[in-house]
Amino acid sequence: MGDSALWVKGEYFDDFDAVEAAARGSLDRTAQPALFNRLEWFRRTWAHCPPGVRPLVARAVSEKAQCWLFLARQQDGSLTALASWYTLAFQPVFSGVADDALKLRLLTAIAKRVRGTLKVKRLALAPVPVEDGSAALLATAFRRAGWKVVRSSATVNWIADTPEISFARYWSARPGELRSTVARKLAKAQIDFDVHTTFDAVTWKSYEVIYKESWKPDEGSADFLRAMAAHEAAAGTLRLGIAKLDGRPVAAQIWTVENGSAIIHKLAYVEDAAEHSPGTLLSAAMFEHVLDKDGVSLIDYGTGNDGYKANWMDRARPLEHLEMYNPRTIGGWVGWARATLGNLVRGRSVD
Repeated sequence: MGDSALWVKGEYFDDFDAVEAAARGSLDRTAQPALFNRLEWFRRTWAHCPPGVRPLVARAVSEKAQCWLFLARQQDGSLTALASWYTLAFQPVFSGVADDALKLRLLTAIAKRVRGTLKVKRLALAPVPVEDGSAALLATAFRRAGWKVVRSSATVNWIADTPEISFARYWSARPGELRSTVARKLAKAQIDFDVHTTFDAVTWKSYEVIYKESWKPDEGSADFLRAMAAHEAAAGTLRLGIAKLDGRPVAAQIWTVENGSAIIHKLAYVEDAAEHSPGTLLSAAMFEHVLDKDGVSLIDYGTGNDGYKANWMDRARPLEHLEMYNPRTIGGWVGWARATLGNLVRGRSVD
């Protein structure tokens, strides 16, 4: 595939070892600042919670620039994002590309090849960030490649902007009710907090027990989470918080800290300790740790528009669900027609 102004080579992979060999380190931690854009993340996702019947990794290359799109084939022949409930953001992955126009050309080349060569009828991606331009880039590229595109809201991502802010300053800006709750609960119970940066079986067992005794449903993939925690601990990015009430573990939170940002991945507390608000108290301790010890400039509360997040965060960033339909296939036309009718009624964007 090509462009009169840009030579582009395109190829597909269904084997992660082949991807690693082709990427030559461009998908590693040192090259990709975002956790969810690394080959290790996609490998782990497929190993523990595969979102389809087999992976399909598309790459477009021009000189030293690369664009990767990690996808999963479905039984019906459609494609989805290679993502799971642990993926807090899905987007095309670039290396060696600083120019937005080049990003668009590379991604358009992938979209053309998926539509023409593979004749895929439908492709669905989520959760795609809006604020950084990923959703618009994907929609534009696929539209230019001849796809019909539907954009709709998936969820939101709450964040706090904390450049050069101490915990004391951050805490003073929180709602009075939250601050008073923390002060009152701390005064009434003997709760201790530990923030672990290394991985060990005993501490991880505490997390598993807390989660099992919490109000939350069964863990999507306990093996995925354990592997992630061990891997991030080895890299020095894990922050595993444990709260103990009179020596008993009652709340746990899994964070990662890297490149000036902290991400909150998981949190839980045991139900019979709810009157002591151990989750809220542990959150305060975790925020204090990442602000005063790690000095992060941004805190990311993951996905979901839960009401309590507004008390801790500053603003919500939208995440979208993108559906692309191939009009050269019968299935694509049928799906497009249904989506057009349904989404026009709901006021969603249809291209």
